[in-house]
Formats: sequence, structure tokens, C-alpha cells
Amino acid sequence: MLDEYCERLSPGLLGEPFNALSNLAFFVAAWALWRLARREGGFGVEGGLLLVLLLCIGTGSSLYHTFATAWARWMDVIPILLFQLWFLWIYARVEIGLSRGWSVALLGLFLAAGALMYLDPTLLNRSILYLPALLFLTGLGFWHCRHGREPWLLLQASATLLLSLTFRTLDLELCAALPVGTHFPWHLLNGLVLYLVGRAWLQQSATRQSCR
Repeated sequence: MLDEYCERLSPGLLGEPFNALSNLAFFVAAWALWRLARREGGFGVEGGLLLVLLLCIGTGSSLYHTFATAWARWMDVIPILLFQLWFLWIYARVEIGLSRGWSVALLGLFLAAGALMYLDPTLLNRSILYLPALLFLTGLGFWHCRHGREPWLLLQASATLLLSLTFRTLDLELCAALPVGTHFPWHLLNGLVLYLVGRAWLQQSATRQSCR
């Protein structure tokens, strides 16, 4: 059994109760996006896949923080990566209007940046691995400021991600003072991040539909 977080003091499925239960934030975010989509006229294929991946993130993270095994870790990280890649792809292609070639290049740059983080993945309690996501989301946020229906949504998501990364980074550092650790706020805040990202996409999709 893997022991990577402050809260885990014993083996077993209930070894990280706060970390496990805080994954409810992802399911709440999915429910909120589903309700928003009903008001905005539906998900479409792109938004529907975002919702599915969000549910997979919640499921995978729940498995990881209960079973804490190598296979559960993969169930945790794969949906997160797929969500990032899918959102970057659809935003670049559909919202910004980049060509297929430039969109592929953007994905390649994102993956290359992620690979560079693995030169020393232990930095900042492994939070360094999320630096490309933070930078790319911030970049999209500046574009969204000029074109979005709610202009600040993606920058709000970026700021929330930065705060959540701070909690993730401090988990082991503050363990002596806070035995439950600070990983669970990472989950709670990331639920908000993914809601804001999904909200930005749904609103822009609804705007495009109304202009047809």
C-alpha cells in the first residue's frame, strides 16, 4: 500500500477519510455542470465528454485515496491528464479557432512541458507536475478575458488552482501541526476549478449555438 499523504496513518480503505470524502467535490461539480447545461441547452459532444472525464476524475481519485495501490494511482492520474488534454484541444480548436495542426502543436507543447517536470518530479511535494496546467490555463484565461461571456472565469479557475496547489504542496510540511494534512483542500478547490472550466466551455458553446 502506498503511503504518500500526511493523513494516511494506517493501512486499509479508511486510512485517508478526509482525502477520500473530499472527492465528493468532483461529483458536486459534475452535478452543477449538468444543471447548468440543462439551462444552456445541453452539453454537445465536447461538453459531454468533459462531464464524463470529470466523473472519472472523482471516481479515480476516490479509488486512489481508499485502495492506495499502484493500479489505483493510474486510475487517478489518467482521467486528470485526459481532461486537461481534451479541454485544451476543444478550446484551441473550437473557441480560439486554431487549425488542426496548430492545435496538435499546442498539445505537443503541453505534453513536452509535462515531461520536463519529470526531471525532478519530487519538487514542491510533486506539485511541480501541475505547473504546465497552471501556466496553460492562465494563458487561456487571458484569451477568455477578451472573448468570454463571463470574462474572468478561466483566470478565476487559474487563481483557484494556484491556491489548491499551495495546499497540496504544504501537506507533508504541516503534517506535525495538522495531522489530517492539507491534501483534502486540494480536492475541494479542484472541484471548483473544474466547475469553472466546464462553466466557461458551456457558456461559450451556448453563445455559439445562439448565433447560428
